[in-house]
Amino acid sequence: MRVGIPTETKNNEFRVAITPAGVAELTRRGHEVLIQAGAGEGSAITDADFKAAGAQLVGTADQVWADADLLLKVKEPIAAEYGRLRHGRSCSRSCIWPRHVLAPMRCWIPAPRQLPTRPSRPPTAHYPCLPR
Repeated sequence: MRVGIPTETKNNEFRVAITPAGVAELTRRGHEVLIQAGAGEGSAITDADFKAAGAQLVGTADQVWADADLLLKVKEPIAAEYGRLRHGRSCSRSCIWPRHVLAPMRCWIPAPRQLPTRPSRPPTAHYPCLPR
């Protein structure tokens, strides 16, 4: 599976959805990880750190969105990103907030995915999403 991590575009959001340790774990399990160049700068994670962990650096967010089977983001997609969502592709939504609703999309739970999770973190649900 190709997992994509674009740079966050929401105002004042500088976090990145994965760490180099997470990249190493995904690649160890046979997944490809595509990270937009510069995605970790706001979190003091360099492109070299991600590359050393096994990630492939991608030049633009459009490339990440187009090539990834599963997209990981810290925050929900903003209006400018809705056009990048495609039927049959997956996006990830954290279940930290019980009443959180991904308002601009219709989501449903597919068959379980075999992605690594850390027990010390909240569970993560993976939803195929369609823009409204």
